[in-house]
Amino acid sequence: MNDDLEALVREGRSARVDWVSETASVDTIAAILSAMANTHGGTLLLGVSGPAGAVTGVRDADTVQDRVLQAALAIDPPLFIPLPRVVKLGDKPIVVAHIPQGMPHVYAHDGRYLQRAGADMVALKPRDLRRLIMERGDVSFETEIARGASLDDIDWDQAKQYAGSLGGVGESGIETILQRRGCLVRQDGRLRPTHAGILLFGKEPQRYVRGAEITAVRFPGESMGDHFTRQDMGGALPDQIRKAETFLRDHLRKNAALGASMARAETLEYPIEAARELVINAVAHRDYSISGDGIRLYIYRGRMEVTSPGGLPGPVTIENIKDERFSRNPVIVQVLSDMQFIERLGYGVDRVYDLMHARRLRAPEFNETAGGFRVTLYNETTQSADDLPPPDEVPGFNGSYNGIPINPRQEAALLFLTKNPRITNSELQELCPDVHPETIRRDLAHLVAKTVLKKLGQKRGSYYVLKTD
Repeated sequence: MNDDLEALVREGRSARVDWVSETASVDTIAAILSAMANTHGGTLLLGVSGPAGAVTGVRDADTVQDRVLQAALAIDPPLFIPLPRVVKLGDKPIVVAHIPQGMPHVYAHDGRYLQRAGADMVALKPRDLRRLIMERGDVSFETEIARGASLDDIDWDQAKQYAGSLGGVGESGIETILQRRGCLVRQDGRLRPTHAGILLFGKEPQRYVRGAEITAVRFPGESMGDHFTRQDMGGALPDQIRKAETFLRDHLRKNAALGASMARAETLEYPIEAARELVINAVAHRDYSISGDGIRLYIYRGRMEVTSPGGLPGPVTIENIKDERFSRNPVIVQVLSDMQFIERLGYGVDRVYDLMHARRLRAPEFNETAGGFRVTLYNETTQSADDLPPPDEVPGFNGSYNGIPINPRQEAALLFLTKNPRITNSELQELCPDVHPETIRRDLAHLVAKTVLKKLGQKRGSYYVLKTD
């Protein structure tokens, strides 16, 4: 413990570490505590002075501990933290106050809302204060009335279908159910949609909640480049989830191998349930008050990233994300649960771990970014090299052909052409039996447009060959 404290002092003051002398006033201590509580928590050392962190110690530890508690109670609302501890740093006693990360409220001292900016304390800007209040659950963006929206902006066919799935109700009961769920509220004697109602059942949600969309991109390499396949997914949240799942199935690579029975087995490069779970979590828990950005689903050669606006909500941290349960958007979570997209009591992170482990793939990686949160899946196996099948048993082009991004169906066509002189629509349809014929036609036409294939023959007699010039 002493070694840890000595290391903190050596590293200097920061957003999460500060110190004051034994004689620091209650107001000074309260300002530091409230600023740390409004940021990412931290540690305050009493009995350390100066820019270099000279350990002066405390002569009356009980009085200093009491002053810290007075400062915590002087904050609005009162800040409840672990009892300050007396420890020795070198040969001198100091008092250590710890402020946990993810405190449940937004805290003010003497009418000011402060946050840490490096080693300094600065006032929260009005926009940042509003966002923090929403993140901490004191005010919920999803239950606010969508400005300018009316009942005419609700897709009542979708609302009726949802209400019916809850047990069947008459026409007059649909509004009541949406009101109970928090999708409608009564204002000035009439019902108005909330942000949650517009996001879940709106005809044009992005008109009222800008940035409420998913951008999905497949890159052929390990980084962004000029060649990619992109799809922007708008509409209501359930529709976005369905579109994202289709994109995943269309653009995740398929690994194929012959088993002992000579049957051809195919698996996607990531468990589809894990990839889908990450998208649903992002849709359910992102910060919709951030209007300048949406959810990003990026698939690279060796990894898949899902990035959502807004940091982790409430008490959730990187360290406890598997076990902690807290929702920024309980209305959205409940409705998506009613629609059987998610389980209400389990938000899926531990399920993603289990699915990746079952496939012997590397565990998911979680990172907080400057403006959001990112989850990364890697298609690296945790098996030793001796346990892996020979490369020729898992054929593929790794999502690209001569620098051109290709989807799994196009990859299947090119694999077929490595062993056959030509391919027809019907032959590719046999390779991909669950795909609509029009999709098969578009896939082959795209390869022709990119000068990968050449189309020969007419109408029903047409076929495709590799373009060799």
